[in-house]
Amino acid sequence: MTVAPLLREQFEEREKQTLRPDAARAAETRGRPSAEPEHPYRTAFQRDRDRILHSKAFRRLKHKTQVFLAPEGDHYRTRLTHTLEAAQIARTASRALFLNEDLTEAIALGHDLGHTPFGHAGEAVLNELSAAGFQHAEQSLRVVDLLETRRAGPGLNLTFEVRDGILNHSKGKSVLEGRRAERASTFEGVLVSVCDAIAYINHDIDDAVRAGIITLEDLPGEAVTVLGSSTSQRIDAMLTGLIDGSRSGPIGFEPEVLKATNVLRAFMYENVYPSEAINREIQKAKKLLRELYLHLVDHPVDDIYPATKGDSAQRRAVDMVAGMTDQYALRLYRHLFFPTAWGE
Repeated sequence: MTVAPLLREQFEEREKQTLRPDAARAAETRGRPSAEPEHPYRTAFQRDRDRILHSKAFRRLKHKTQVFLAPEGDHYRTRLTHTLEAAQIARTASRALFLNEDLTEAIALGHDLGHTPFGHAGEAVLNELSAAGFQHAEQSLRVVDLLETRRAGPGLNLTFEVRDGILNHSKGKSVLEGRRAERASTFEGVLVSVCDAIAYINHDIDDAVRAGIITLEDLPGEAVTVLGSSTSQRIDAMLTGLIDGSRSGPIGFEPEVLKATNVLRAFMYENVYPSEAINREIQKAKKLLRELYLHLVDHPVDDIYPATKGDSAQRRAVDMVAGMTDQYALRLYRHLFFPTAWGE
């Protein structure tokens, strides 16, 4: 099977003709850490998306906690389903705003690759124990830059725009709080950071209701009046407010929707995330990960990622723990610290 010559160039030309002036264009990428030949029918951002999608780190997201630790219920979100929901929301907004949908999707799919097991509990433990600190956005960049490997060598060799979006994806609160600093360098990267928040606010409400932590009647009335009471209504209202507020300038919500979104976000941080039911399990997870980290510093292993040149034992332990799924961490802890009964 042959591919028509210059097919990629046709796609790049279509981007030039159809995307808004301040959108990122694959033909104008600031490049990759290592130069490589272009693909005949995929743009640079399409290739980045595909590399992320086929990575081992992406597959492991299916067994990493979003909010509810190691959930046995079939319908609670995991880090993977969160990523897919955030990517869908971001693609919709990107298309409506005539931004680069391939770049948007690549950033969204890669934004949580470095997230720890047991959600932000794991992030807090590694930030406490590591002398260099720990932020999952920085770890996500380390994953795509160094820890994932291809036949060509370490790292996925992604474009600057995707790497920048991954590193800055957790700064959506700067948009929610009306600040212009600390944002991704592309509109697509900023958009993903906001859509990440839209996704987690709404699916965390859904999961919290399912878990019996809150009811829909508990949601702030002023937010419900503007955004609606169902998940689909709220997402649609937030997306509409985001698209309408971003058509002719920087990424941002219309004022009424921004206010309601912040009210809902504050409600979650006050009533759901610190709830006793969640916090009780978080403390257990922190203890487990703390002990695993300390053991791995003294007894390095490379089961998830091979050691990279010049890494300290502490750095290797951080990479190992951050790469674990919830189930892997539980199995390893049981293997290391639980006594094994003798057979007959």
